[in-house]
Amino acid sequence: AKVAKMLKGMDEDKKKDIIKCREIIPRISVETKIFVDDDEDNKVYEGDLCTVQVKVNRENLKEGEKAGLVHAPHFPFPKQEAWWIILGTKEGKIIDIKKVAKAEKEFTHDIKFLAPRTGAYNFDLHVLSNSYIGIDQQTSVEIETLDPSALPEYKVHPDDAELDDEPTLFEEMLNAHNVEEDSDDEDSDSDDDDDDEDEGIRELSAAERKKMELQKKRQAAAGDDSDDDDDSSVEEVYAD
Repeated sequence: AKVAKMLKGMDEDKKKDIIKCREIIPRISVETKIFVDDDEDNKVYEGDLCTVQVKVNRENLKEGEKAGLVHAPHFPFPKQEAWWIILGTKEGKIIDIKKVAKAEKEFTHDIKFLAPRTGAYNFDLHVLSNSYIGIDQQTSVEIETLDPSALPEYKVHPDDAELDDEPTLFEEMLNAHNVEEDSDDEDSDSDDDDDDEDEGIRELSAAERKKMELQKKRQAAAGDDSDDDDDSSVEEVYAD
């Protein structure tokens, strides 16, 4: 009745614009769920990394539909619909704040934090629109943390204990790198030995070559004298 009264007296273009705007403006419902990853029950113990999962449902959209741009004809540029999701204490301390811009009809956002000391807590959750006024949602999130001493003693499985003795991927890579360095060092030592052997074979100096030539000449001269002595003795024999 109120809508019909507002539309009374307006031309058709304005009526269509108002109806279109009413369909675009989101109507949301908010649900929350609290859990700890990999835990079989829903209990939260002091020091656990707990998750507050916020589920937002756009009730104005049909299944499979997605939110479009914000209806703001006088805004200087197109604007995408988004939501500020804030979790805080009653005293005003913010635990987590995040801007979520998901266009699906239904989406979730996870808030993770360490569970406080043992006791019952009541937090405030705010889901605020980045574009529209009057559609924000606020709800309470109750968390009860339990004493961790009540948990059963954790025992390591023998197979898991053996895995602790196995080298990690990083250790395997480090060992492989050290083996390569040792191999390079051995190659370097071998090259050094070869260099030392090569250094043992050196070229003779000019003075040493001259000395060796003189020695050869002396040896040759001594050989000639010996031949002459032999020849003379033979001649003497034949002379007789």
